Amino acid sequence: MGTVAIAVAIVAGLAAIGGAFGVAMVVSATLQGITRQPEIRGNLQTVMFIGIPLVEALPIIAIVVAFLLYGQL
Repeated sequence: MGTVAIAVAIVAGLAAIGGAFGVAMVVSATLQGITRQPEIRGNLQTVMFIGIPLVEALPIIAIVVAFLLYGQL
C-alpha cells in the first residue's frame, strides 16, 4: 500500500504542476496579446477567463482519478 500511496502522490503532484504551467501559458499569451493589441483587451480577457477553468479542470480530474484508483487498490 505504501508504493501505491507514493504513486498517487506523484500523480497528484504532476497534475498540479501541469495545471500551473497551463495557467501560466494562458495568462502569458493573453498578456502578450493585450500588449500587441490593447484595443481587444476585453475579448482577450474573456477568452482567458474561459480558458483558465478549462485548464484547471484537467488537474482536478487527474487528482480525482488518482484518489479513485487509490481507493480501489
